[in-house]
Amino acid sequence: PALLSAPPPAVPVSTTKAERQDVPVWLHGLGTVQALNAVTVRARVDGTLMQVPVTEGQLVKQDTLLAVIDPRPYKAALDQAAAKRAQDEAQLANAKLDLRRYASLAKQDFASRQQVDTQTAMVNQFTAALKGDDAAIESAQLNLSYCYITAPFDGRVGLRLVDPGNLVHAADTTGIITLTQVQPIALVFTLPQPNLSPIVEAMTKGALPVAALSGDDKRELARGRLLTPDNAIDTTTGTIRLKAQFDNQDNRLWPGQFVEAQLLLRTERQVVTVPMRAVQHAPGGLYVYLVKADSTVVRQPIETEDRGTVSVVTRGLDAGQEIVLDGQSRLENGTRIAANVAETPKTPQT
Repeated sequence: PALLSAPPPAVPVSTTKAERQDVPVWLHGLGTVQALNAVTVRARVDGTLMQVPVTEGQLVKQDTLLAVIDPRPYKAALDQAAAKRAQDEAQLANAKLDLRRYASLAKQDFASRQQVDTQTAMVNQFTAALKGDDAAIESAQLNLSYCYITAPFDGRVGLRLVDPGNLVHAADTTGIITLTQVQPIALVFTLPQPNLSPIVEAMTKGALPVAALSGDDKRELARGRLLTPDNAIDTTTGTIRLKAQFDNQDNRLWPGQFVEAQLLLRTERQVVTVPMRAVQHAPGGLYVYLVKADSTVVRQPIETEDRGTVSVVTRGLDAGQEIVLDGQSRLENGTRIAANVAETPKTPQT
């Protein structure tokens, strides 16, 4: 009798099941951390720098005293302007008294009309002089206030550029110290221009989260929110710049730091997903090996969209169907398998 050939041995593979889960849609770009506000503190009057009562690297509040320029010349100019006003005020008072006398005498024909007009002009002259004195006093007070430089916002003091004892001028461009606002802090990053329309649409539904990741080991440094896209697309690169803001209470972001930005565009709810390595490529399109009830496999064409660690199946597969995860190289339609069920990877949630 003819010997019956033994069936081929089952091919060992690992399998998993298609699952429904929430999948976040992230957009990735490179960006640079920027201070939300930055200023170089410069002198607005000439004089000797007397004090810099803050230390380098110090966190200061708005209106904190940062530098003191010798105020004595400007205090003297204020006193001089005040004395000039007092002098003109006394002369105005005397001129008004003389005007009243001339006006009374003119009614009795003891003074000419010309004397009255001349004295009226004198009163007007001293009145105008008082207005000029008031302006001179305001200018002197302003110059005196410039001797005490305060912080325009909360921020971190940079390295000192000028030491106390040096002469500073209003025309100096180097400044005395720098101040940067780091809490909160900003991140400017770029994305390809096709992403602009879905971003603008998503912004109408609420604030979009942005994650900042370190450029070396992809650690998440901070979470913030998108502020706005730029008002124009860069025509040379076809990209759009976007600005995000972070609280940065732990100071993990620093001005000038290069990071990877991840913008959460939306979250797809309860979609069918499979691990990306389960998806196979062929000239006719994508497919997976579907496990049948008799432990054989069949090619199943599918359509997918990649979402990082998983693929979202838009056509060809339902949740709960078992597919081959690893070991596809020895498979074809009808191949019998020995399955080892693997754990299905989960997508990182927002």
